[in-house]
This record gives sequence, C-alpha cells and structure tokens, in this order.
Amino acid sequence: MSQPNTATPSNEVKLKENIREKPETMTKIFFEKFFKNKLAVAGGFILTIIILLAVFAPFVAPYSPESQSLINKLKPPSAQNLMGTDKFGRDIFTRILYGARVSLLVGFASVIGAITIGTVVGAIAGYFKGIVDAILMRTVDVVLSIPDIFLLITLVTIFQPGMDKLILIFSLTGWTTTARLVRGEFLSLRSREFVLAAKTIGTRNYKIIFSHILPNSLGPIIVSATLKVGGVILAESTLSYLGFGIQPPIASWGNMLQDAQNFTLMIQAWWYPLFPGLFILITVLCFNFVGDGLRDALDPKNIK
Repeated sequence: MSQPNTATPSNEVKLKENIREKPETMTKIFFEKFFKNKLAVAGGFILTIIILLAVFAPFVAPYSPESQSLINKLKPPSAQNLMGTDKFGRDIFTRILYGARVSLLVGFASVIGAITIGTVVGAIAGYFKGIVDAILMRTVDVVLSIPDIFLLITLVTIFQPGMDKLILIFSLTGWTTTARLVRGEFLSLRSREFVLAAKTIGTRNYKIIFSHILPNSLGPIIVSATLKVGGVILAESTLSYLGFGIQPPIASWGNMLQDAQNFTLMIQAWWYPLFPGLFILITVLCFNFVGDGLRDALDPKNIK
C-alpha cells in the first residue's frame, strides 16, 4: 500500500516560502550594522556635504578666495558675508570652502600613499615572517620612536612647505600603524585552509598575498584609512597654523587660524578664528564617527 501524503497545504506553502527566501548577503549585513550607528550615519551625511561644497567651491563661493577689500575688513557675519571677513577684507566663507579642498586633498592623497606603503610592508612581513619580518618591524619601531610633530616639522623644513611636499611627508611617516595592522592580519590568515590549498597547487607567493590573503584583510585596512584621514587633516592644520604647512595666499584652515591668532583680534572679531576651527573640529569628528561605524559593521563578531 502507498503511504498517505501527510503534507498539508499550509506546510507546503511554508516550505516554498523558505526555499524562495534568499540568505542575507554580507553587503546587506554591513549596511544594516552601519545604519544602526546614528553617529556614523550623521558623520557620513555631514562629510558628504563638506566634500560636495569643496568640489563645487568655484560655483558655490560668492567671491574669489584672494579678493581683498580694506573697506570691508573684519566685518561681522551678514547677508553679504555669511561668516564675516578677515583682516584683509576677504570673505571667510569663501576661503573656508577653498580651504576644504586643500585639507581634503592632502588628507585623502596622504592616506592613500600611507595605506599603500603600510599594506605592502605589513603583507610581506606577515607572510614571510623570519628575518624579513624582524627587519621590517624593527624599521617600524624606529619610525614610531620619533615624535610625530618633530619629525614632520623637520621634514617640512628640509623639503620646504607646499601641498605636494606635505602629501609626500605624510605618506612616508604615516604607514607604520597600517603595517603593524596588516602584519597581524596576515599572521592570522597565512595558516588558513584556503592559503594552504593555494600553496599546495603551486600558486606563486605574490598571487597568494594579493589575490587570496589581502582581500580578506580589507576590513581593518578600510577602517584604519578612514580614521587616518581625520588625523592627517588635523596634522596639516597644525603645521599650517605653525607656519610650516600650506603658505598664503592659498587658503587653508590652518593658516586661517594663524592669521587670527592675535588675542586682541580674536576678541574684536570672534568669527575670524571660530569658523575655521569649527570646520576642523566637525570634519575630524565626522571621520572618526564614520571610522567607528565601519569598524563595528565590518567586525565579524558583530554578525549574528
């Protein structure tokens, strides 16, 4: 005798629905985790606005960043000058927009250079280990033992201030933490099954490093890069404030603060140092918030 069909219509419908349901992708999980962090979302939104204003500064800015008017010097915020004017009568809002272009360009370009150097050094050290690892990590220790601000000032003094020089210097001095981070990831991943399988079939070392292990280490690298951009912007502003960074008449948030460092001037024209300092603070904070959000979203421990 044939067995009776015990599946009810409702069970069949549920079975079909389960089959049709697609498993959550890593991309979906990432965005769900990221958007749960309200500070990261707010930081990303504000950064998007700042970046767009910087990119389209020639169309958004009401004046030329070098346009001077001694008649209008140290004017408070108004409809004509949204953030007031400086001691040369230049529009502060315009100069902040053009200063954002400088700060963001230095930040992004420097971090790309530093992340590239640090990733290559860390990957080689973590994969080959032994004497190669010892030499590279001792080099990292030597660079880390030198105070950042003194090293930056020394190098800027030697090479002379300039945007291209700053990008080069930040790239050559900011790779060490990334190298250590990538080395740790490679030490953890080099003994995994997919790496051993690649070695077994005779895959070349460089292909294992860049095609197999590195893609699985991108999460921490992306987080490190995001956090580094804010640090570079702050360092560039510090150097420009001290007179070792971007030089006038090019607008920079740091040299705008340097122009307003006179105490009497700060009391009489409070808007002069306020707005450049505020933009530095907001931008660096937003990059840190986004970095924290990316770290939580890319952390496999948070995936349930």
